[in-house]
Amino acid sequence: MLSSPHHNHVSFHVSPHPRLRHISNSNLRFASISGCSHNHHQHDETPQNQHPETTTTLKHTFRNHNAKSTAFLLRNLANPDERFIGEVQHQGLEEDRWISKEDKAKILEMSLVRKRTPQFPGSVYVQSPSDADVGSSLPPLRRLFDDGVGDDEEMLMKALEIRRNVTVEIFKEAMRKGKFGITYYSNLIARLPEFVDYIMIKAAIMKQLPEHSQSSYNVRARTFIDDSNVVPLIRWLKHNSLSYPQIAKLICLSRGNLEAIRDRAEWLKSIHVKGSFLGVALIRAGDNILERSTEELDEIVDFLESNGVSRQWMGYVMSRCPQLLSYSMEEVKYRVQFFLEMGLNGKDFGTMVFDYPRVLGYFSMEEMKQKVAYLMEFGLSNEDVGKLLAFKPQLMGCSIEEKWKPLVKYLYYLGISREGMRRILTIKPMVFLLDLESTIVPKVQFLRDVGVQQDAIGNMLTKFPPLLTYSLYKKIRPVVIFLLTKAGVTQRNIGKVIALGPELLGCSIARKLDINVKYFLSLGIPLRSLGEMIADFPMLLRYNIDVLRPKYRYLRRTMVRPLRDLIEFPRFFSYSLDGKIMPRHKILVEHRVNFKLRYMLAGTDEDFAQRVQAAVARRQKFEEGVLGGHPSDSQGSGYMESVDYSSDSQSDECLNGRTQLNESENGILRD
Repeated sequence: MLSSPHHNHVSFHVSPHPRLRHISNSNLRFASISGCSHNHHQHDETPQNQHPETTTTLKHTFRNHNAKSTAFLLRNLANPDERFIGEVQHQGLEEDRWISKEDKAKILEMSLVRKRTPQFPGSVYVQSPSDADVGSSLPPLRRLFDDGVGDDEEMLMKALEIRRNVTVEIFKEAMRKGKFGITYYSNLIARLPEFVDYIMIKAAIMKQLPEHSQSSYNVRARTFIDDSNVVPLIRWLKHNSLSYPQIAKLICLSRGNLEAIRDRAEWLKSIHVKGSFLGVALIRAGDNILERSTEELDEIVDFLESNGVSRQWMGYVMSRCPQLLSYSMEEVKYRVQFFLEMGLNGKDFGTMVFDYPRVLGYFSMEEMKQKVAYLMEFGLSNEDVGKLLAFKPQLMGCSIEEKWKPLVKYLYYLGISREGMRRILTIKPMVFLLDLESTIVPKVQFLRDVGVQQDAIGNMLTKFPPLLTYSLYKKIRPVVIFLLTKAGVTQRNIGKVIALGPELLGCSIARKLDINVKYFLSLGIPLRSLGEMIADFPMLLRYNIDVLRPKYRYLRRTMVRPLRDLIEFPRFFSYSLDGKIMPRHKILVEHRVNFKLRYMLAGTDEDFAQRVQAAVARRQKFEEGVLGGHPSDSQGSGYMESVDYSSDSQSDECLNGRTQLNESENGILRD
């Protein structure tokens, strides 16, 4: 054992003191320490007899770690000597001043930790606050931190951190009793620093209550956790498909009002908010929804239902736009009125909100007004914009600066005027939702690569705006490859085919194009001739077989025309059989004249009547010449008239034949 000559030597014997029997049972281990010291003196009796000069020194030898045991024992005596106690306390104070910061932090942690730490025989300090003599074993904290304010503040922060860790352990123990997995509750509690601090505050406040005035912090914290029912609430939220980040966020947003979470979740379930959207709606609605009453929320739902939003859709709408639940009733009415003023009726408004719920509550009113004003710059009226938003409300989600202005500049570069952009916007507003760099530019570049002229691209896009919405690699490229390899279209004509019939790029290869190609080949048309027919009339591949078959049968059986006439004029299939082909054929038969298909079907009825009259006159003149004895002159004259007529008819076809649509084009719509 070590000796300490530098300290005041105090001789102390445990047995003779009359008050020792009153020491509590919890302090017996300190008595055992003194007993150990007594045995030590007995063990040294033989050396004392052999070396008398060392007797005095051994009597005054005092071990350092027994100083605190001595002070503890004296404090528990009934009538100790005040001077002796003062000396011992002074000695303890002098020793405490030499304690390092690391030892101070350790002592502080031992006074706050919850779990019992391992102890070893001969320990000076009590290692766990659960011991009854912890207050007398450890030095008073106020005596350890009298060095300065900075040290005191640092140790205070350390104490708070230790207390927070103790609270976390208590919370984990409660979660463990609730049958939660260690990974789950560890991740959850790690996201609840605000709620842990809230438990610390409430546990400290409970100290003022009479029933908890003598309770330890651990007991008070555990009592508050049990009374708050936070563990059953977490179990219920997890059962309703909320993830632990969502649960942690809700608990922090509640500011201790945990019952409001369950009440609002039950209300959302009553309007058909289901699954994981329950947590999304609660979190994105903000903490305002936890502070609002159920009556206020019911008023918002009833108002939306009165304006066309079906009750069955309400759960879907609130799941996708929970911000509506944070608005006041005046704000909701103002937003609904904004759309109704654009000419939307209740049905259109309801379907618009269902298609894109964020259009009603996600964007600010100023932002929505700016977007409506920008759309009106294309020549649309306020009612037109309302119809446009009713059809495609996702337009409200686009940025003017980042999406619309770059797109408008690019379309203008392609030669599309403002009227053309208006047509694109009204026919296919989806174009204004596409990404310019990743979607539109690659498609335009592909059209250039296959041979479509620069000035034709703008006209083609204006004529058929849905082209920009088709997939380049799943739709456009496969159709082009099919036309080149299976339909007989040459590489020189492929650009012309796409420019004249961009609708082909939207047809299904298996269900439309391949079936039509096989049908025409089955008629005996060569593949190369079929490619020329498609180049002259690309819409040929878009007709239904049920429309093509009766026209071909009438051409071959009734009109008795050769297949060459069909190859020369594939537009024959674009005319109505009952409305134009059969009536005009009957007229030709009645007047005993015959025209090629392009002269027979092109033009209006008045033009056709004039052609028939001219042909009849030439025939009569020819017959008169034959009967008059000048057949050669009459034949020559008739031949020249036929050439002039053919030239006039061909000119008329160039002017009118390709620009006038007839009734048979309705067959395209049957596709």
